[in-house]
Amino acid sequence: MPENDLSLLIDAARAAGKEALSHVGGDLQVRDKGDGAGPVTKADLAVNALLEDRLRRARPDYGWLSEESADGAERLDAETVFIVDPIDGTRSFIEGSNTWAHALAVVRNGEVTAAVVYLPARDKLYSAALGSGARLNGAPIGVSRTAAIEEAKVLATRPSLRAEHWPRGVPDLKRSHRPSLAYRLSLVAEGRYDAMFTFRPSWEWDIAAGTLILNEAGARATDKRGGPLRFNNPVPQTNGVLAAGPDLHSLLLDRLL
Repeated sequence: MPENDLSLLIDAARAAGKEALSHVGGDLQVRDKGDGAGPVTKADLAVNALLEDRLRRARPDYGWLSEESADGAERLDAETVFIVDPIDGTRSFIEGSNTWAHALAVVRNGEVTAAVVYLPARDKLYSAALGSGARLNGAPIGVSRTAAIEEAKVLATRPSLRAEHWPRGVPDLKRSHRPSLAYRLSLVAEGRYDAMFTFRPSWEWDIAAGTLILNEAGARATDKRGGPLRFNNPVPQTNGVLAAGPDLHSLLLDRLL
């Protein structure tokens, strides 16, 4: 990985933020993508075009996977790939909320090596490079050390606490929610929440960047069965996500298995 991959992602994310914010209050030209994929706006497409141009011109040998680009098999032959969600939390963006994010990752042989999650409307930029720790606006961050389920503050949807997911009993914990998966992962990395989980198949562009930020902050991030998260798969999805500090992760996983 070139040493300045992270700097490239940071600069691109900030440019994406300016582009996205320029659309706030304007005609977003919202349409539904169909097949349960949710809405897309003029801003999503503009940010995607900006990121693809900027990143691929800088690294023409890297593959490309984005929520808003047509997927192709050629990325599977690339050793290194950009995995991007131009706007994670599009519904929040449409509603005028400030909890949407740009999620950018560099993945080499299935492993994330550089990552940025940027919330321009909140001026929060999470970043990490493999082996170099995680940061928020340049300051080091770390996962919480909460190791008791009953004390845990968790980011999850209500359906994730249905009994069908928890054969050993639904945990008694404090649940909150944020629409952006990338932001949920980053909030756990920051230590503001103790864990997050989702049991639906998770698109790689939603979680690749946040996974590295979590790991570098000292958390453990796996699929919902405790398996490793690997990226740039032929079908770019994972079997859910479970993320927390190591001790709490083990306790939650024990309830799931």
